[in-house]
Amino acid sequence: MARSSSYRNQKPLDREALERLAIGYVGRFATTRAKLSAYLRRKLQERGWDGADAPPVAAIVERFAEAHYVDDRAFADARAASFTRRGYGPRRLAERLRADGIDEEDSAAAREFAEAGEWDAALAFARRRRIGPFSVVPVDPDRQRKALAAMLRAGHSMAIAQRILRATADDVPDGISL
Repeated sequence: MARSSSYRNQKPLDREALERLAIGYVGRFATTRAKLSAYLRRKLQERGWDGADAPPVAAIVERFAEAHYVDDRAFADARAASFTRRGYGPRRLAERLRADGIDEEDSAAAREFAEAGEWDAALAFARRRRIGPFSVVPVDPDRQRKALAAMLRAGHSMAIAQRILRATADDVPDGISL
């Protein structure tokens, strides 16, 4: 593999060095199989490979998954909880999980969690952005259009976004401050 000029003084990677890099990476970051694989391939691209056989990236990733150093399902669940707290909708979560390389089977529970909490997430987003029942200024058509676009970009359905924008302070559950 080709080596980058910034890594000229470093030796090419062997199996042991590749495993050390993988251990360091999963020790620092919550990650997925796809992200760990991409990281190892990037390091191989940068430093090269010093082995007769092909680099054992897939074998290392699989072994780390079996040892639960990498758990795509747990990663998806944590991402769903975080996105819901921050006010993002199920569509935005699904897009992010696909980008993180998590397959449909491992992301199913996380997507269900996000769909079940979509109203609460939409309220959290509206509160943070001060739209809908949390608006502090009079609503004009232009501001309404921008708020709807923001809700849709955040991954909420059209129905939920419109419901939030039509909501009043009376529609906000007790315990959520305006």
